[in-house]
Amino acid sequence: MPDAPGRARPVARHGRLPRRRGWTTVLSVVASAAAVLLVSGTSVAAISFAQLAAAPQTVQLSTDDQSTAETADVTAIDGGANILLIGSDTRVGQFDSDEDVEGARNDVTMLVHVSEDHQQLTAVSFPRDLMVPIPECTNPETGTTYPAADSAQFNTALGNGGVSCVVDTVENLTGLTVPYAGLITFDGVIEMSNALGGVDVCVATPIDDTFTGLHLAAGAHSLQGSDALAFLRSRHGVGDGSDLARISSQQVFLSALLRQVTADGTLSNPITLYKLAGAALSNMTLSDGLAQTRTLVGLASTLRGMSTSSMLFVQYPVVDDPADAARVVVDEAAAHTLNVALQTDERTSLSDSSTGRASQESTEQVDPTPSASPSSAPADPSDAPTAAPSASATPDGPTTTTSSPSSTPLPSSITGQSAAEQTCSVGN
Repeated sequence: MPDAPGRARPVARHGRLPRRRGWTTVLSVVASAAAVLLVSGTSVAAISFAQLAAAPQTVQLSTDDQSTAETADVTAIDGGANILLIGSDTRVGQFDSDEDVEGARNDVTMLVHVSEDHQQLTAVSFPRDLMVPIPECTNPETGTTYPAADSAQFNTALGNGGVSCVVDTVENLTGLTVPYAGLITFDGVIEMSNALGGVDVCVATPIDDTFTGLHLAAGAHSLQGSDALAFLRSRHGVGDGSDLARISSQQVFLSALLRQVTADGTLSNPITLYKLAGAALSNMTLSDGLAQTRTLVGLASTLRGMSTSSMLFVQYPVVDDPADAARVVVDEAAAHTLNVALQTDERTSLSDSSTGRASQESTEQVDPTPSASPSSAPADPSDAPTAAPSASATPDGPTTTTSSPSSTPLPSSITGQSAAEQTCSVGN
């Protein structure tokens, strides 16, 4: 499948994207799709194959990537699997929005790397304000060709040339081959979180965001529907109000979701899985290779039983752009280490204090009964929690945050967490 280290990248070629539906900044469906399609092989196989095969719209990637995807046996995953998941900032045609925003940008971009031995998953989030080289891309709807740029804002790639352009940009940045990609809709987050019955998240200090209408007291909250979406979209309400802060807050949500679905019986409930798969796939556009039923189910079966401590969420390493305080550039040394680790399929681990700008390790265990709604009254100090456990239960038994002795530590400047770590979002 993908990734022969040192393999030269050919000139990017672009395919066609179907007429755009409305897309938005959503990540819950990414996590939910990963939880359902990547963690539960046997159960997913029991879901209607017809629905999985027919539901998603499809998009063709670059010719070389598409050929790789069509010929790969994903059940073997020789060299690991790379899947790019994209959410854009437009709300046109989504939910109950009346907005009519021209163009779309890849506001959320996450590269999921599955190791060859199926023992680790690494999800890399790319900041939208990252300045990077973007290759020449042709917009699949307008036919307009955008010349290659040595330095352009990362989130302009989708508008330049659709999914294929984002894939090529990430491939050029990381040196990886990415034969699978998915574009996620706004409505998916609501349907997925509703199917789960909510995701339990921890808030360390109150979140007040007038832009998304999200107001959360410190404590535990069960979020679903538009509340879950607002949590994932919130930037002004968390940390220092930056996109980097939002990424770390999103990682809190994604980790909580993965712990939840691997510990509460979700993966053994075919009815819930059917709802989750249907909600995810009916709100996604997938690359042709990923849209094949055998690919989805094969990918799921390869990761069945993976420990949550081996599911890592990391932010692509960046530093402030000296030319523009509102932008960031690649931290070359740290990025090289991460890129090589992914290319060579190394087992990696994060430092003990690696959480990002809007998250922190939970040293206290919040009330096990989360508040039903973010509009609930502020938490009573007397409800403040007791000591947090150091392990997270999974179907295979408890999983701790301790890394494998054979893992390679990533540079301390790379922030993130494993899905086993219990963390809390930090409000503004």
